[in-house]
Amino acid sequence: MFIPNLSHRKSCKIKQQERQRIIASLDSRYHESLKSSDNAILERPVADLVATVQSGQTDPIDILAAYGKKALKAHAATNCLTEIMISSAETWAKECNKKGPLAGVPVSLKDTVGVAGWDACIGYSAWVGKKYEKDAPLVRLLRDAGAVPFVKTNVPITLLSFESSSDLFGRTTNPHKQTHSPGGSTGGEAALLAYGGSRIGIGTDVAGSVRAPAHYSGIYAIRASFGRLMKMGNSTSMPGQEGVAPVYSPMARTLEDLETFWKAIVSMEPWKYDHSCLVIPWKTVKFSSKKPIKWGVMWDDEVVAPSPACKRALETVIKSLRNRGHNVVTIDPPSPYEGLKIASHLLMADGGKTCTGPIRWGESNDIGMREAVAMFRIPRWIKRLYTWYLRYIKRDEVYAGLIEGWHEKSVAEYWPLIAQREDYRRRWLEMWQHDELDFVLTVPNALPAVPHGGMREGFKACGYTFLFNLLDYTAGVLPITHVDALMDRIPSSPPFKARNAIEKGSYKMYDSVGMHGLPVGVQVIGKRLEEEKVMEGMKMIEQFLREDGMAYELLKT
Repeated sequence: MFIPNLSHRKSCKIKQQERQRIIASLDSRYHESLKSSDNAILERPVADLVATVQSGQTDPIDILAAYGKKALKAHAATNCLTEIMISSAETWAKECNKKGPLAGVPVSLKDTVGVAGWDACIGYSAWVGKKYEKDAPLVRLLRDAGAVPFVKTNVPITLLSFESSSDLFGRTTNPHKQTHSPGGSTGGEAALLAYGGSRIGIGTDVAGSVRAPAHYSGIYAIRASFGRLMKMGNSTSMPGQEGVAPVYSPMARTLEDLETFWKAIVSMEPWKYDHSCLVIPWKTVKFSSKKPIKWGVMWDDEVVAPSPACKRALETVIKSLRNRGHNVVTIDPPSPYEGLKIASHLLMADGGKTCTGPIRWGESNDIGMREAVAMFRIPRWIKRLYTWYLRYIKRDEVYAGLIEGWHEKSVAEYWPLIAQREDYRRRWLEMWQHDELDFVLTVPNALPAVPHGGMREGFKACGYTFLFNLLDYTAGVLPITHVDALMDRIPSSPPFKARNAIEKGSYKMYDSVGMHGLPVGVQVIGKRLEEEKVMEGMKMIEQFLREDGMAYELLKT
């Protein structure tokens, strides 16, 4: 029993020392203060950087030096990096395609991404030293486009949390507030982007893993529909899990950069790199001036009501749209709670065995995942008693309805869940078509960024993002405002009363004073494979808020 524990500790020590050694061995220029020339590079949009590289005005090595310096500063502040590939990136920058659509641009990658010669441990100490033998299709495309992968970023062990922490790499903090999470599972990426140590990056999303970090950290992301971006050749905690399919998706510091990145990737014809990609070139979307755009609002996921801060952000967007004649209506969709039940039962249909399988004895799991796995592994007869208690004594149908299906599924139990998923998708499409919607608006999460350890309660409160993974809808998040200690207090009258145990646990964490200054985003949803349309919707909202004098202010570091 002690040998695995010692092996775990040894692997953690080796990996952490390796990371420090690599940082210390970098050329001295990466440890210098940022110069005015560095700051000039950091302030330029990606499209401008690409243009200057293509014209020969800027050397990709200088761009890498600026972002390398800033990324190391971000890491010192937030512990956001796992693999520091900067020395190798110097060669890649010198040899990059200077005519490509991402010529000379440094790109940060979630730790899952497979890069030849580098680990993709995703927090598991047992995977230390298992370096990838070849680049994933995603990395090959980025290099062919002229991009320069230069760092990889932190994740939670198992990838199933809105926090980003492991024994192997430690905890990543939110650059806005060190006491709070930057999100997960693409949390290290969000922290790096928010700090300014990268402008564009790649993450994954299976229950909100790029959207929750974008919301928590004040950046931009679009959850792609399955088949739009490459996924093969990378590391994952749940290989073969497609009940709620994980997708690779882009993230960026600005909306302008997000669009540049999206167009560049699609222009490279990703379906030629990865068989899982659909052949869909970039589509130009233009809205008719004669037909008002119709936005449906989902105010509540029937589990946790939006906190005052998150509700205010949504109301701000709605007011701005209505002031310009847009048709904004409250929708009555197929039960979001039903969607959460189906999604959670599908994602953990194996009882959590696959994602926890690589965890060694003595290795810490995410606090939320510990709670979830424990719930899934309770003997069925005990769970039936507990469900009865919740349903008939506590009168908590929401929590009871969720946990009664939290158990390992047989194939005979799994297939009906897939059938339920497909029927649920049908009903959502019928609602969408009946209401003639262009977009759906909602919050990305009931709360702003949670304090560290918040996933003990928060793992059950992911319905606002998880729902759209189940539906496989395109969903973008953009930052709108920041938590205000006074404006966003919970009203004292009438006193707040939680509807269920999940809502009660979530609101224990809500504190407008402690969360003051944290970013708050809004989620813009389109139907499946409507990435270009969602981008236009996000651009429209951002433009209107800017015209209203409410443009979001990025973090200055």
